[in-house]
This record gives sequence, structure tokens and C-alpha cells, in this order.
Amino acid sequence: MRVLTTSFVLTLLFLTTVSARAQESPTQPPTAPPKIDPAGELDKLKESCGAFKIMGCAEELFTGKPVHIAAGSIAPQNGFGAGIAYLGHKTTDNWRINWDSDAVGSINGSWRAGLYVKFVDTHEKAIGGGFGTKGRKTRVLSELPEHAVINLYAQAISLDKLTYFGLGPATTLGGRSFYGMREIIGGLNAVKPFYQRLNASLFGEINGRFVDIRPSTNQPSPTIGALYTEATAPGLTSQPGTVQLGEGIQIRPTYFEDFLRLNYRLAYQQYFAPGNSNFSFQRLTVDLSHQFVIYKKTTRYLLPRDNNPNGPDDCSLSTDPAHPECAAITRDMQGTIDLRFFLAASMTPGGNVVPFYFQSTIGGVDINGNPSLASYQDFRFRAPNVMFFHQGLEHSIWGPLGFSIMAEEGKVGLRRGDLGSNPWIHSFASGLTLRAGGFPQVFLLFAWGGNEGTHTIANVNTSLLGGSGRPSLY
Repeated sequence: MRVLTTSFVLTLLFLTTVSARAQESPTQPPTAPPKIDPAGELDKLKESCGAFKIMGCAEELFTGKPVHIAAGSIAPQNGFGAGIAYLGHKTTDNWRINWDSDAVGSINGSWRAGLYVKFVDTHEKAIGGGFGTKGRKTRVLSELPEHAVINLYAQAISLDKLTYFGLGPATTLGGRSFYGMREIIGGLNAVKPFYQRLNASLFGEINGRFVDIRPSTNQPSPTIGALYTEATAPGLTSQPGTVQLGEGIQIRPTYFEDFLRLNYRLAYQQYFAPGNSNFSFQRLTVDLSHQFVIYKKTTRYLLPRDNNPNGPDDCSLSTDPAHPECAAITRDMQGTIDLRFFLAASMTPGGNVVPFYFQSTIGGVDINGNPSLASYQDFRFRAPNVMFFHQGLEHSIWGPLGFSIMAEEGKVGLRRGDLGSNPWIHSFASGLTLRAGGFPQVFLLFAWGGNEGTHTIANVNTSLLGGSGRPSLY
């Protein structure tokens, strides 16, 4: 933790120094002492918070540039994390380079730190004009066609409390155990649009994943090593470094004057473990989301986009650096009906196995913060193969406050063929949502309908609304 914190601070100092030097003349010394706050952040805070403007002050503290408070749920059962984020950018004739670094920690000792850099192709032919350079017209991000983006990232996360119930659909609550995990991810991905009418893009990625599993003691149930072995929890005794490749296609068209919004994503990933060939496998992921908009003129498009110029800590609507405002907090009526189908199918040739820490889960909230079968405990069902359906309605109540009701069905399988015969698991949930301007999305759900009681979930998204997502932990 000390090493990561030191690296993060040095990164901030380096980027601040570079930004300050770029503003100085190379031939003439400055006529006045250099500003302590060259970006005017302190002036913005004084203006927003000095007159007791509560919402304006909160927006500046949690979404301002170049520095703001970073906050969000780290992972289920590991608490609410808070820390600091630093953002910056540089624009050339053909590229806009955005960097985004943050570090957060929670009271149970869990933490996350990362650096995310985006290279956005702003060439005239690629997007038809648009990032405020060389006199070109500045535009709102939602109005821009899709454009090519290269993402570089390095992220480390340490989680003190995760649950493991075993593999497959036949696990029981009595098999609950706890473990801790650290994962370091470094890599890049690229998104290239190829058919604007369907808002279609090709994407590819290469990641290095380094996982360390450790015991988690002093918990309500035993640590994982007391109940499970390498045979029942593959990857428990050793976690080799893994090279993960991936490629796929994504389409996000809208129809009927924006009343129907589709988000289809098909990905094929390959995991290579050079130190342990038994842990090499492939995975096919199909994610089909359908959103029916009730109020087309006021309902925001809130899904994170891989080719979004923003990083996870940036909620800017405009491409103009002089006006980096996020979405305003509004009382407009908003509402959507959502239908989603998700499938993850793993291929393990030659008797290989999928390490348990790279397997998808349903139940409660998964390790990436996505809810599914909310009436069950977090990470309740885990397997190499997962199928999941979601039907939901979300509608505003007053301003950014809304309510949500959903029904979900899912199943898991140790083999791909098991998804056809294994039983469906059902769950229902209802609760409150908060989507205010660029603040992280908050949801509070009460779930029922499974055969293991009820479950209350509170979660704060790890990215600002309008920002891009973080790399998946599996």
C-alpha cells in the first residue's frame, strides 16, 4: 500500500509540474511569481462553497477539475471507499489525450489505485470536427459520432473480504467461506468504429493480470482454506500471472426517434497462464441490453462507453476545456424499461480448469459492482458458465431521486451443456436510485423471492455518470 501511495503522489507531482511548465514561455522568464493553483481550483472552491451553495460546493468537491474527491463502493462487503482523483488533458491536431488517476480506501483496509490514459482520435475525417482545436467547433459529447479511442491503464486493488460458496448450482449457505484478494491489471484496449448507422465498433484488448489470494480471518464463517482445496477451488494454492487477450464487436443503435436504445456486445477472450498451463482457457461473452425510453427528450443515456473521451473520474459533457461542466441536476421526468440477456460460456480444452477468481458470479452484487439476483448473498453462485435475464423499470420520483423495480432469472453450469438442464434461480427487487448530475449513481435495493430469504443492497458506482468504466476484475 505504501509503495502504491508513494507512486500515486509522485505521479500527481510529475503531472502538475509538466502542466505548469507547459504554460511558461521558453524564452522569457515569468513576470510574476508562479501560481500555486494554476488551474484555479481554489478559486472555484471559494466561489462554490464560500456562500454556502450546498449543491454547487458538492459538485466542485466531487466532480471538479483537476482535483476532486473520489468516492464509491470498492466491492461488495468491502465498504465505501474515499480518496482523491487527479485529471488532465492535452489536445493536438489529431489526438486528445486525457489522463485520470485516483486512489481510494475503505475502513476495512481495502483499497484501489489506478492510472487511466485515453488517446482519442479527433481527426476531422474520424468524427466530422469537434474538440475545440484550430478553430473547429466545440460540441457536446452526446452529439459526437463514435470515434477511435486507445485506452492505457494500470490498476491495483486489494479486497479484504470476499465470499466463496463453492462452484455450481448445488452449493449451500453452509459452504460459505471468506478470502482476501489483491489483483494488479495492466494493459490497453482499442475501439474502432466502422459503421456509423448502427453505431458499430470493433474492439480489442491485451491485459496482464496478477492475482494473489490470501486468507480472511475473524469473519462470521471460516477462511477459504479451512473448507476448500485446490480440487474444489481451482487456483486456491497458486495464482500464476495471466496474459488475457480479447476481441469483439459492439453496436449501439437507436430507433423510433430514440425511444428504443440497443446495446449489444459480443466478446471472445483468451486467458494464457504460462506458469500453469492447466489455467489457460477461453470465454465467449454475449451481452444484449434493450432500453425503452419513456421520455425521449429528457431521459439521459447513462451507460458507460469504451470510446467515451472521459475517464472514470470525469463527467464532462462538453469537449471544450474552458467549459468542463458535468450534467446539471434536473427535475426533468425520466424513465426507462430495461431488458437484458447475459451469457458467459467458457472453453477449457485438454482438461484445463478456470480459476475460481476468474469465474463469473450471480447473486447480490458481483465483484465489478453489477447487481444480479439481488435477493441472494453477494457472489452466491459461481461457475465457468453463467446465463442471466433482467427485466426492470426505473422512473423518477422527484429530481434526481427515482424508484426501480426488477425481476431477474439466472442459472450457472460447471459445463456449457449444463445451462440447458440446470434449474432457473429467481429474484425480485425494488428500491431507490439517485442519479444526480455527474455524481456516481447510487442505488438502495430491497430484494426477495429467492429461497434464501431477503437481502438489502446499498451501492455507489465506482465511476462518475458520464465517465467510462474501469477494467473488469475477471
